[in-house]
Amino acid sequence: MRDKIFSFFQNLGPNGLLLNFFALAGFVLALLLVARLMGEKRAPANTFAWLLGIVLLPWVGVPLYLLFGGRKLRRLVLRKLPVLPTLPVAIGREAESVHTPVAQTIVSAGAPPPVAGNTIEFLAHGEEAYVALEKQIRGARHAIHITTFILGRDDTGRRLVRLLAERAREGVKVRLLLDSLGSWFTGAGFTHRLRKAGGEIARFMPVLPFSSRGSANLRNHRKIAVFDHCTAIIGGHNLAREYMGPHHFRKRWQDFGAVISGPAAALLNDVFIADWCFVTGQSAESLRAETPASVTAPRGRSELQVVASGPDVPGDPLYEGIISMVQEAKQSIWIVTPYFIPDDVLLRSLIVKARSGVAVNLIVPARSDHRIADFARRHYLRELLRAGARVLLYTPGMLHSKALIVDDRLGLIGSANFDSRSLFVNFEIGVVVHTAANARAMKTWAETLTPHCRPLKADPEKKPGFFANLVEDLSRLLAPLL
Repeated sequence: MRDKIFSFFQNLGPNGLLLNFFALAGFVLALLLVARLMGEKRAPANTFAWLLGIVLLPWVGVPLYLLFGGRKLRRLVLRKLPVLPTLPVAIGREAESVHTPVAQTIVSAGAPPPVAGNTIEFLAHGEEAYVALEKQIRGARHAIHITTFILGRDDTGRRLVRLLAERAREGVKVRLLLDSLGSWFTGAGFTHRLRKAGGEIARFMPVLPFSSRGSANLRNHRKIAVFDHCTAIIGGHNLAREYMGPHHFRKRWQDFGAVISGPAAALLNDVFIADWCFVTGQSAESLRAETPASVTAPRGRSELQVVASGPDVPGDPLYEGIISMVQEAKQSIWIVTPYFIPDDVLLRSLIVKARSGVAVNLIVPARSDHRIADFARRHYLRELLRAGARVLLYTPGMLHSKALIVDDRLGLIGSANFDSRSLFVNFEIGVVVHTAANARAMKTWAETLTPHCRPLKADPEKKPGFFANLVEDLSRLLAPLL
C-alpha cells in the first residue's frame, strides 16, 4: 500500500515534482518552527521535547506543534487588551510593600505593583466557597463577571446557572466566560436559561473549529468572579460538584480560595474585561464605563498584588514572582499544589533553600487525578527529600489547592499549579499577599492539612525497578508537555 501511494505522488508531475515540492515545503516549515521554538522563553526540557518531535518525527511533531505548541503569541499580545491597565494610579495610598524585592521582581516582569486598602478572607472548603459565591451573586446590584475553566453538568453547575439567570432577569448584568476545552461538555443547551434571561455567555478560544487566533493548547485556566466591580473570589475552585457545593459531598476535592474586596478586586475585574473583550470583540471602553470611580476606595488594610500570567503577557511575572519568593525565604517555605513538576530553576532554588536550613514543606495529594503527573513528580520529590525538605502526601482524597507561603510574611494564592503548563502555557491568575497577618492565616490553613497527610520517606539504598524507572523517565519526558 505504501508503495502504491508513493507511486501515485510520483506520477502527479514530471520526475515527482509535486512530491519534491511537498518534501521541500515540509523541510522549510520544520525549519521555521525550530527557529520559532528556539526563540521562545521555554524551559530547556520543554524545548528539547518539542525539538525531538519536530526533527525526528516531522509528520507528527509539526502538526502537533501547530495545534498545541504555542506559548507566547506576539499577535495575541499586540491585539489583546493589556491584562492590567493603570488603575493603581487612581489609588490614594501607596502600598508599603511596593519596594520589596518580590514586588519589584513581579513589576519588572510586567505586572502592576501591590495595592493597599483591601480585605481578604480565605475559603478553606468547597462548602465555604459555594456559600461565599452564592452570597455574592445574590447580593450583587449591578454586575456579575465570572470566568471559569470548568462549568459542571451537575447539581452545582445547574444551581449556579439557575441563580445567575434569576439575577439577570432582575436587571443585573451577568457575563459568564467559559474555557471551551474545560467546559467542553457544557453546551449551549445547558446555559440556555441564562442566555434567555439576558445573561451573556462566551467561550474562550474554541477548539473546534480551529481558530487562527492561537494554539488549541492555550487554555484559560483563570478562575475569577467579580461582583459590582469591587469584590472578587479567586482560587482553584471550578464551578462543579467536585470543587464546591451547598452540601457535603464525600468525593469533594480539597481546594483553597479567597474573597477579596477593594482595589485589588477592581484589578481582577479588569483582567476579566481584557479576556472578555478578546473573545467577544466588545468595546473595553463601554465595559469600563460601567465601573464607578468608588471601586478604588480603601476597604481594609491588606496589601495585595494581582498577577496575571499567560500568552497575553509579554513576560512571566507569576513564575518570576514564585522564584523571587522562594529565594527571599529565610525561615520557612510552604507549597501546596496538586501537581509538582517544577523546572530546573525552581527545583534547584528549593533544594538550595532546604540545604541552607530553611524549612521547606511540600504538600501534594497521595494520588492525583493525573497518573502521568504522579509518575513525573517522583524524581523531583526524591531530590527534595535528599536535600532535607519535608514532603507530605495528602491522603483523604484529591488535593486541588494551590498556595505558597514564605516566612509567615508572604503568600500566593490563585489558579496556577506548580508545573510547566500553569507556569509557562496557560492563562493564569494569582494574588500575592504582602501583609504578614494574612500570610500567617494562610500558613495556619496549610498546617491544618498536615494531620491528614503521611510523610514521604526516601530509602537511599532502594532504587526504582526497571519498569518503574522506565515509566518515570517517560513521564518526565512528557511532563513539559502536560
